[in-house]
Amino acid sequence: MGIRSSLLSVLATVFLAGSLYAQTPNTKVAVISLQGALVGTKDGQKAAQELEAKFTPKQKDFDQRKAEISSLQDQLRKGSNTISQDKRTDLERQIDEKTKRLNRDEQDARDELNSEQQRLLQGLGQRLMAVVTKYAKDNSYAMVLDVSSPNTPVMYASSAIDITQDIISLYDKTTANGGPAAVPHAPGTPGAGTTKAPKPGGSAMATPPKAIGK
Repeated sequence: MGIRSSLLSVLATVFLAGSLYAQTPNTKVAVISLQGALVGTKDGQKAAQELEAKFTPKQKDFDQRKAEISSLQDQLRKGSNTISQDKRTDLERQIDEKTKRLNRDEQDARDELNSEQQRLLQGLGQRLMAVVTKYAKDNSYAMVLDVSSPNTPVMYASSAIDITQDIISLYDKTTANGGPAAVPHAPGTPGAGTTKAPKPGGSAMATPPKAIGK
């Protein structure tokens, strides 16, 4: 399982239905890419870097072992008519043992990766949700829809109501100052920032390590 696809499954757990309803009589609606906001924060980028630093070396080791197995298979194939039966049996035994060990180690690494992602993202997701909740209440939104969730059937949303970048900025300010940050003006209101909100899911993140075993 790749890190980016794993992020989606973790977020689905953290944010449940993928939408936030603020208890106000207003009808203002905003959209957010929760996945983009999560990986766009400094904490999210740090988490991705930690995973990359830990699991990229493991993937390189797996790639080397796969190359070794491939070399043995090549020897067996090319020498099918020339090597002795004992040599053939030895090559087949090596291939079988190395393949089984590799498969077990890859599965262990995938399980460890999933566990690490859960650990890193659970607290981050809860803190981000608190920021979204405060932002929605302070700016009188009746609903905030997560357009990065496949369970949210948003056919169209104007970039003017995308609050992803505002949430990233607010989250980073809040965590940097050790307390609640000043809430930015809502998009489209007087005093709103001039920075254009990114399209849903367009937030950048550190390049994740290649999926374990792929």
